Amino acid sequence: MSPDTVHIVDDSAAVRSSLEVLLRTYDLPVRSYASAGAYLAAEAYREPGCLVTDVRMPEMTGLELMRTLAERAIEVPVIFISGHGDIKMAVNAMREGALDFIEKPIDDVRLVESIRRAFVARDDKDRGRAEMAELVERRSRLTLRETEVMALIVDGFSNHAAAAVLGISVRTVEHHRAAVMEKMAAHNLAKLILMALRLREGRK
Repeated sequence: MSPDTVHIVDDSAAVRSSLEVLLRTYDLPVRSYASAGAYLAAEAYREPGCLVTDVRMPEMTGLELMRTLAERAIEVPVIFISGHGDIKMAVNAMREGALDFIEKPIDDVRLVESIRRAFVARDDKDRGRAEMAELVERRSRLTLRETEVMALIVDGFSNHAAAAVLGISVRTVEHHRAAVMEKMAAHNLAKLILMALRLREGRK
């Protein structure tokens, strides 16, 4: 996997240059763009990393850029920087999903910390998606009856109670339960319950 890259979008060449120098001293790969349009045209959002963008820019503002990415279902951690920041702007940015809002002159340490936090957040999301995909794949291996047994088990039904609900023998429930545990790779009931809860949350 390619390393995370910091993508800077700012209409000020001086700001872009100073941020590039700063971030490279921290060994952070960085690319910069003079406008939101240039960032989108380069499809830079396809690379792993985060976006550091000015809020106020001509043609398309930083907030409009973040909204455009959201409309396209593109998930990129966004850190806003602004020389004209105010409380309302910061609140709106954070409410819409920004990771941080930093006023100019920029606090170097805070910016680098926010960038590293953005990388961790992206990695966590990627890991979460991979884990969910694996759970969905495991669940697809279950038969209809095994799926029914799992649902009852995780809802607290005993083998006897599940057998009564499904109209089958307790021995058959035990057989299906063992198959569920094996196919879901659940080493104990607690693990199976956690898996089932994650799958239910994923459907919402």
